[in-house]
Amino acid sequence: MKLIKNGKIFTMAGEVIEKGSILIEDGKIKEIGKDIVAPLDVEIIDAEGKLVMPGFIDAHCHLGLFEDGIGFEGDDVNEMVDPVTPQVRAIDGINPFDRTFKEAYEGGVTLAATGPGSANVIGGQFAAIKTYGKRIDDMIVKEPLAMKIAFGENPKRVYHEQKKSPMTRMATAAVLRENLYKAKDYVKKQESDDKSKKPEFDLKMEALAKVIRREIPLKAHAHRADDILTAIRIAKEFEVDITLDHCTEGHLIKNYLKEEGKSVIVGPSLSHRSKFELKNLTFETPGVLNKEGVKVAIMTDSPVIPLQYLSLCAGLAVKAGMDKMDALKAITINAAEILGISERVGSIEVGKDADIVIFDGNPLSNVDHKTYATIIDGNIVYKREK
Repeated sequence: MKLIKNGKIFTMAGEVIEKGSILIEDGKIKEIGKDIVAPLDVEIIDAEGKLVMPGFIDAHCHLGLFEDGIGFEGDDVNEMVDPVTPQVRAIDGINPFDRTFKEAYEGGVTLAATGPGSANVIGGQFAAIKTYGKRIDDMIVKEPLAMKIAFGENPKRVYHEQKKSPMTRMATAAVLRENLYKAKDYVKKQESDDKSKKPEFDLKMEALAKVIRREIPLKAHAHRADDILTAIRIAKEFEVDITLDHCTEGHLIKNYLKEEGKSVIVGPSLSHRSKFELKNLTFETPGVLNKEGVKVAIMTDSPVIPLQYLSLCAGLAVKAGMDKMDALKAITINAAEILGISERVGSIEVGKDADIVIFDGNPLSNVDHKTYATIIDGNIVYKREK
């Protein structure tokens, strides 16, 4: 049992609590308040003069799949031989021993949505994992979390080099539609009372069936405005859930995004405009969409931006016009809600996982804050000695 006391608590679920306390038991938040009576043998963490926040959540990255400091040997992000690979699972390629995990939780990031890249039209299954642990099976919060799909330049470039389809945006959409139709038919046959219509087992279709049944959403890599709208069009056509990831030109179609009621995961904004579809890249996007009434999360797309700089990205969004509290929500409760895991993480509330970070200074500031302690599942995984 642990007691965090005397901190300024940003619960992300209500008012900020000055000189508040949090009681932690069995990895969960047991009590929050100002005058908590705790057992005599409780472990005390004094947060006097510090900010206490829920652990930060990166809603889209490739943590553990693109290892630090090496090339091919540690690159397990894209299976670039087939544009349709829904059967591949992030958890089978993640290396929890990569040092980027330690850098993440020392920077206050306690959970990451990680998975395949955007080389393929259908890339595979994302997972939501804690950033501390040695065995991936013990780190999972939700798996599968979502099905990665990609629009725009990346699948075009990969398969143009291989001289096969899809080499155009038309073909990308057609490949996605074809496989969603197959999955829809597969599910229909599975659910038929006529045993003679039961389909033969197909691992690709089994994976996509979860999307058709709306057990998991599509997670759409889309930068350009027209690609974003194509993603929405196809999701509506098949009546499936979708999140819009990157959403680089989302600010250009803010009214449509509000009208459609879709959530967005914006980033990586702290990067070079390395391709044509990034020509309108700006840190203004999260704030513009948030003010329009669109639910926004901010992501690093690590390794594009290292995970420990997630709060820096939120801070730069504030500099570009986003409200400070909304920026914090974009890396905590909004991210959790968009990922569908807010019953466990994203805010400091009774019954939720005790994923808590204590800071010296405002983490949205570029220079004047340091992580004092990181707690994941009630365990202190990092504490600064000086």
